[in-house]
Amino acid sequence: MDGREDRFTERAGVSPERAAERGSVTDRVARWSAKRSDVAGLLLVGSCARGVARPDSDVDLLLLSTTPERYAADDAWLRELSLGEVVRVRAWGPVTEWRHVTASGLEVEVCVGSTAWARTDPVDAGTRRVVTDGARSLHDPSGMLGELIRACA
Repeated sequence: MDGREDRFTERAGVSPERAAERGSVTDRVARWSAKRSDVAGLLLVGSCARGVARPDSDVDLLLLSTTPERYAADDAWLRELSLGEVVRVRAWGPVTEWRHVTASGLEVEVCVGSTAWARTDPVDAGTRRVVTDGARSLHDPSGMLGELIRACA
């Protein structure tokens, strides 16, 4: 098991297989994000980012794009990521959630929003709640997410 999978294995009894699947999903999305010029940042948020995921916890990812409207207009990115069946698409204020379920039953939530979500002057109250609940940067080419995480600390 590599270090990434180990971060997903906690005292809560997460199986090595589930930990490996979570690690594989986050790695895949991070690699994909790094190849896209419109992706300004990718955060792992929630219980997985805090290192306290339970066996039934989902993987929560937040993707910030300079052109977030592209994601709603064209679902090619969903096929590229191959995260399983899309079971829900829902707007949550400034981001849109695409909830997937893999063949094994792992739920993967990918929320897409604009870079404005990460503004630090001032930090939006909703953004602050998400970040302080657990956030780990997976792709941050400009340092924007690091700055946000520091501003919320």
